[in-house]
Amino acid sequence: MFETKVDAEKPFLCTECGKRFTKSNVLLGHNRIHTGQKPYKCHVCDKAFSHSGNLNTHMRVHTGEKPHKCSLCNKSFSQLGQLKRHTRCLHSNSRPYDCHFCGKLFKTNKELGCHIRIHTDAKPYSCRHCSEGFRWRIQLKTHLLKSHNEGTLFMFHLSREIQQQRRA
Repeated sequence: MFETKVDAEKPFLCTECGKRFTKSNVLLGHNRIHTGQKPYKCHVCDKAFSHSGNLNTHMRVHTGEKPHKCSLCNKSFSQLGQLKRHTRCLHSNSRPYDCHFCGKLFKTNKELGCHIRIHTDAKPYSCRHCSEGFRWRIQLKTHLLKSHNEGTLFMFHLSREIQQQRRA
């Protein structure tokens, strides 16, 4: 068998999944996915992590540190990904997620996923009392209040407002 360029550039092979790495320590960290090992523990809440960087990021939950600041509105975030999503959703017209049914574009994958329910008639929210299905969680909450007297009148009025906003 001959060695490819990829093999030479990434000589460290995971025997579980076949993924290759440039450094042996990165392979060791990757192997924790397969073993479930989480050696890095939070001393505040005992949550465990497979990588030290994830623990460091988690610690910001306890410290309140938000080192990633938006240069446009000065809002701060604990994670870089949160800042990037904020910038794309609030300060940009970028819509990188497109519906393969109709071509409509969305700013987030979550918005796209909700939109696709219209095409697939997916109803992921079901009533635990009668098993009726609903496309939106707010529809389930309204149903629970009206049909099963579960919930609060405040939630009912809130859900009506949200449904009216969606139609607009």
